[in-house]
Amino acid sequence: MTTQAPPTSLLPLNPEQLARLQAATGDFSPLQMAWVSGYFWGQVNQTPVAGTPPAPAPTQAHAITLLSASQTGNARRVAEQLRDDLIAAKLDVTLVNAGDYKFKHIAQEKLLVIVASTQGEGDPPEEAVALYKYLFSKKAPRLADTRFAVLGLGDTSYEHFAKIGKDFDARLAELGAQRLLDRVDADVEYQPVAQAWRRDIVALLKARVPQESAARHEITLSGAVDEVDSTPYTKEQPLVAAIAASQKITSRSSLKDVRHIEIDLGDSGLRYQPGDALGVWYENDPALVDELLTLLWLDGGQTVAVEGQTLSLADALRAHYELTQNTTLIVGEYAAMARDEALLALTADKERLQRYAQSTPIVDMVRQAPVELGADQLLALLRPLTPRLYSIASSQAEVSDEVHITVGVVRYEVDGRPRTGGATGYLADRLAEDDRVRIFIEHNNNFRLPADTDAPVIMIGPGTGIAPFRAFMQQREADGAAGKNWLFFGNPHFTDDFLYQVEWQRYKKEGLLTAIDLAWSRDQPEKIYVQDRLRQKGAEVWRWIEQGAHIYVCGDANHMAKDVEQALLDVVAEHGGMDTEQADEFLSELRIERRYQRDVY
Repeated sequence: MTTQAPPTSLLPLNPEQLARLQAATGDFSPLQMAWVSGYFWGQVNQTPVAGTPPAPAPTQAHAITLLSASQTGNARRVAEQLRDDLIAAKLDVTLVNAGDYKFKHIAQEKLLVIVASTQGEGDPPEEAVALYKYLFSKKAPRLADTRFAVLGLGDTSYEHFAKIGKDFDARLAELGAQRLLDRVDADVEYQPVAQAWRRDIVALLKARVPQESAARHEITLSGAVDEVDSTPYTKEQPLVAAIAASQKITSRSSLKDVRHIEIDLGDSGLRYQPGDALGVWYENDPALVDELLTLLWLDGGQTVAVEGQTLSLADALRAHYELTQNTTLIVGEYAAMARDEALLALTADKERLQRYAQSTPIVDMVRQAPVELGADQLLALLRPLTPRLYSIASSQAEVSDEVHITVGVVRYEVDGRPRTGGATGYLADRLAEDDRVRIFIEHNNNFRLPADTDAPVIMIGPGTGIAPFRAFMQQREADGAAGKNWLFFGNPHFTDDFLYQVEWQRYKKEGLLTAIDLAWSRDQPEKIYVQDRLRQKGAEVWRWIEQGAHIYVCGDANHMAKDVEQALLDVVAEHGGMDTEQADEFLSELRIERRYQRDVY
């Protein structure tokens, strides 16, 4: 069925204007046309046309607020996909990054959908910390008029799987909100679960919204998440780039093996900003694959189907499955298949099971209780291989068509057998100069230098947490930034572990680096860490904060970041004249103002 266009005389546009509009939008997709429609509608509402009666105030009864609480980008991508689904269903949706959400207005929400990831051992993602604290505080309002749904993303290799999704779901219900549908939790291979959940949410909202008010067909597309320069490369379609340099930057006597790796981007056009992360797709060690196959009496040459491809079992294990990280679920399933009494006894003790899964790689679990498995049984037991993210240690203002990362190689022993981290071993031991690696950029707008180049910057990054601060300093130098810069860095030994020592000394000599405080934990009888240096310099740290300093923390989430935050709270309380609760609220305000940002893992 075709629709006849109205006579030109009835249109508000003259023929020339109409022709220009049709030419400009002729190749737009339906989603782009919807966006343009919403954009012009917003322009009309902002600037009333003379002689035109004001548009009726839009009802908000069925407006949907969609919150993305993401750490590595997965939750953000799911939220963006759901936003597009809802727009296609002609529903009014606003997508908001949790770090930008005006959470004190949450009591006004009627329809609230949250996609939340969990960081490390059960912490909220950085962009959602302030919202999380507010909801669990005494200030959280009653939400009797709110209907909500939650998708939680997590990783079953951690004890508190998808904890933040569970926490949001339980707390919203506790505050009086009513579930639109039961919470759904998704593991590392989240896409099929998320797709089914998105389908259910859209169907439910399509059925519900018209019952609450007459449906409108204008589309509001706002709250764009992580606006960045477009790039043709993604996690699903990475750039294949060459290793330009790989250099160990700890001494031969150091207990740590840290590598500085440079990757040549060529003329790819791949762009990044200081604060972003580099995603690296890696491959498992062929020797590890052979060891596992031998223990299970499997032929690596037999063919298997993986993601629509026919591969040898050995190639599938090398490039498509996670072999170096065990989980409690894998231990439980393997124990049942092997009928091993020791493993089965572990499954009855949650704490022992968690410790075992974290300390015992899959191949060593199999060695302790070998059993003959079929290829399909093995692949069903394993999780898909996922890329690793590394904080970028360079600025393109300095290195142009390169990207640098700082990699701490994971090395340890199990029963006397040397073991190496999957990705770190791949980068350090099995790739040489000119070898190719698949990479992509994971943009992180929650870890950015201040727009005001005069603002002071305090950087706290022990170990490989120093990486993004190298990028920060390169950028500050290129920008001619007048703001002061202060680095807190720590590692075991000065002579063995001072990463990028010559560069930091040059920055200090030239005056770009205003202050540097170092914490060498093993160079004296008492252990000294960066949080100790923060407390020692507390009065000066507080003066910088009063002068508008932005505080950045990078490194281990489970221990260092928590210890540093406690030190900052102590500094604020002591030198700012606050009690514990006031100091915590002050730090939360700094988060909201993007003056306290963390890149922790």
